[in-house]
Amino acid sequence: MQNLTDFPANATSNRNLSVIVKVCVVIPFFCVFLCCIAVMLHIFASHRQFLETSRYILFAYMLVNDALQVTTSVLLFLLVMARVEFAIVYCIPLLFVSTATFQNTPLILATMSLERYVAIFYPLRRPATWRSDRIWIIILSLWSVSCVFPIIDFNIGERDPAVDVLSTPLLCKTVVVNPSPIQMLFKAAVSVLFFAVVAIVILFTYVRILLETRKLRQDTASVSKAMYTVLLHGFQLLLCMLAFTHPITENLTVLNANWQPEDVAFFNYFCFVLIPRFLSPLIYGFRDQSLRGHIQKSFFCCTKEVKPLS
Repeated sequence: MQNLTDFPANATSNRNLSVIVKVCVVIPFFCVFLCCIAVMLHIFASHRQFLETSRYILFAYMLVNDALQVTTSVLLFLLVMARVEFAIVYCIPLLFVSTATFQNTPLILATMSLERYVAIFYPLRRPATWRSDRIWIIILSLWSVSCVFPIIDFNIGERDPAVDVLSTPLLCKTVVVNPSPIQMLFKAAVSVLFFAVVAIVILFTYVRILLETRKLRQDTASVSKAMYTVLLHGFQLLLCMLAFTHPITENLTVLNANWQPEDVAFFNYFCFVLIPRFLSPLIYGFRDQSLRGHIQKSFFCCTKEVKPLS
């Protein structure tokens, strides 16, 4: 007869194996992502012409935002996987940066689409705010909007009176720090509002540029390129929106498959949080001719510096 005490040991062993596999998947992926981001930011810092164009400044801002978002989310992922518990006062800054940068992504996409719209329809009388020396005003505005909602998010609802903010150790997860139903409802409402507004902006700019492409007979190449760029923003927005389907996908998968809830949560995190951030610099960077040339030179220089020993 099988000893019943074997089951907890087997369950623990299976969980440890699952954690190791997940970490081994995320860490190399994260390192490659940071390498690509570092190369592109180095290119921006080394070539002044990129810092004199609003489109490239916004792209560099998106790279920094995505790097912060992925870094904090991966750090939170590793802490949860390792079951590391600490006080809420140390957890809140990580959750704040992760939430603010996540919500900032759709705002950046909408801003980049509007920048293409302004460049096409107002090439000679572009508003001052959209010039490269004033674009920082828009960037600060995006950061302000992105930071206001996490502040409200973490201050609404009722917390457990038994939990001391300075000393009680907890897993650093939003549902653990603030499990209030009001907080969950507020977060869902804000997410729907953010992505609905951005979807309308992207759809509007895409349709207007598409109609302009049919009218113009000259310089249709630049207009068509702008149109495909806006379409790319819409595709990336769709990938980001899939991250909010995790409650539905987790429930359906758990009911109809043998997957564990934590495995489904990891699948959603990897596919709908990490993958869109990883695709963004690759698609935008290699799609742009100027950036593509500098990226190729950077990687070729790195490979030439590492020579095999004779």
